[in-house]
Amino acid sequence: MNRYPLWKYVLLLVVLLTGILFALPNLFGEDPAVVVTTQEGEVPAQEVQDEVLAFLEERGVRPEVAEVLDERWVLRYRSTETQMRASDLVAGKLGRDYSVAMTLVPAAPQWLRALGAEPMFLGLDLRGGVHFLLQVDLDAMIEDVLEGYQNDIRTLLREERIRYASLELEEGQRVRALFTSEALRERAEALIARHVEGIVIEYEEDEAEQTYSLLITLDEDDVQEMRSLAVQQNITTLRNRVDELGVAEPVVQRQGSDRIVVQLPGVQDPAQAKEILGATATLEFRFVDHSDFPFSGDPDDPEAVPAGSQLFPMRGEGRYDYVLLERSVIVGGDRIIDASSGFDQQTQAPEVNVRLSGTGGRIMSRATRERVGDHMGVLFIERITETELVDGEPQRVSREVAEVISVARIRETLGGRFRITGLESTEEAGTLALLLRAGALAAPIDIVEERTIGPSLGAENVERGFMAVVFGFLLVVAFMAFYYRVFGWVANLALLTNLIIIIAVLSMLQATLTLPGIAGIVLTVGMAVDANVLIFQRIREELKAGTPIQTAIDSGYSKALSTIADANITTLIAALVLFIFGTGPVQGFAVTLAIGLATSMFTAIVGTRAIINLIYGGRKVSEIKI
Repeated sequence: MNRYPLWKYVLLLVVLLTGILFALPNLFGEDPAVVVTTQEGEVPAQEVQDEVLAFLEERGVRPEVAEVLDERWVLRYRSTETQMRASDLVAGKLGRDYSVAMTLVPAAPQWLRALGAEPMFLGLDLRGGVHFLLQVDLDAMIEDVLEGYQNDIRTLLREERIRYASLELEEGQRVRALFTSEALRERAEALIARHVEGIVIEYEEDEAEQTYSLLITLDEDDVQEMRSLAVQQNITTLRNRVDELGVAEPVVQRQGSDRIVVQLPGVQDPAQAKEILGATATLEFRFVDHSDFPFSGDPDDPEAVPAGSQLFPMRGEGRYDYVLLERSVIVGGDRIIDASSGFDQQTQAPEVNVRLSGTGGRIMSRATRERVGDHMGVLFIERITETELVDGEPQRVSREVAEVISVARIRETLGGRFRITGLESTEEAGTLALLLRAGALAAPIDIVEERTIGPSLGAENVERGFMAVVFGFLLVVAFMAFYYRVFGWVANLALLTNLIIIIAVLSMLQATLTLPGIAGIVLTVGMAVDANVLIFQRIREELKAGTPIQTAIDSGYSKALSTIADANITTLIAALVLFIFGTGPVQGFAVTLAIGLATSMFTAIVGTRAIINLIYGGRKVSEIKI
């Protein structure tokens, strides 16, 4: 009785060694580092590396180690202050052709990294950085859309010479068009319904004033779709802008129906972050200048650009390096109502379907009527902030960057709805549709909460969290050893194993550890011995009832199992609910709690039973210390 087969001991040993292996990298910590790659995500050439290292040495910030790690060139430093200065210097030295990011890289030995053992990530509260809670002003977006319709309707009525008394936007919710006769109102209603889509038109009359009104509102289904799309587009746009900050492991996620959480670990300058998050971007449709298309001149030669045209680079690895566009703008991005990717029904080639406002459609129709067969380009203009070297010192400089994101042939007269074809892949079509929709923020954003956590405070949080785990662990160890004697020490060994496995699992999942996550670990330390307390108390009861020792041990483990399972399953359900309905910090607590429950059941039931079997199993025992 009370014997385990050999395979169970082998299983326990494998689990323990695996846990130690994957938990070990957390003891070495992480080094502040600057990561440099080309815009294509490749390692810079050796001559570029040598040039940068010589430049940093001149400025007194040569890295401790420079190495290629995971297809990235990594410069390791001892302090975050040196890291931040080096990052600014390298960014100013290399310019926009290279991506420069600050991050933390594991300081674990190479042989551990080769085995895939990586430390846990640290959250914003443990590493330091900036936290923003952004409110998306969806009402302002709806008002802007209605203002666009108001201008379109005013232009329509003037072109058709339909006289109106007034045309006003009421409370940002609807457009009221007031007429002096019912005949004028009916003519206007037919005209608006024919040219303006996605609206609901209602009648209203005031017989005393002898006025006849049209109330124009947006279709409710369209409004709901616009609201959802606006938040999603803002998230995509903000995520693209966060990439400019070179932040490792940023968080940009939706919270509720109209809020966005942005967390930037390692960023200590909120002003710089706010400047980039609130940046503006615009789109323009222009005709391509066919006098030199594709462009064959020298882009650095001003005389290569004809009068009345402008030369712009093509974004990404397009079919053209540079494109000549006419200076006159056909329509701007403010006229785009929607853009979606799809497939040509005849050729099944990828395409982008664009829908313009009523006025935008008429302008596009007039402009393209005589230019069928020519090419049209889409110009993306963005104001960005970069780091440049001024007198040898890095400074933040704002500049406007314009790039062509699409060039397509005009195959027919375009109107309010048209297709952009000639795209090489569905990915290119999806990216273009996204840029057309989300080149600028789809709805205004307001910062409703802002927190800056310094690296020193983050380090203090780590230290205090570590001390909480240590003190909690030692108090539980002292109590169990005093109250349950030998069995208590067995439980303590299982508790230590449990902590090792929790850290190993979090490291293998590459989870982000936060202060609530540490709280979950501390709580798990206290709960991990609950199962052993139930088992040991059951053994004591069996011994008091006169049950033989070996039978009492076996009964204690078998009869307490259902109670242990019930208690842990109910807590696991609570952790699941917290994870489903909670946000980031609460989810972190739920994850560590759930992992701790699973590992504690394994170590408390299987692990302690194995040790007890080794000590007491398979032999005659006259007394046990419990």
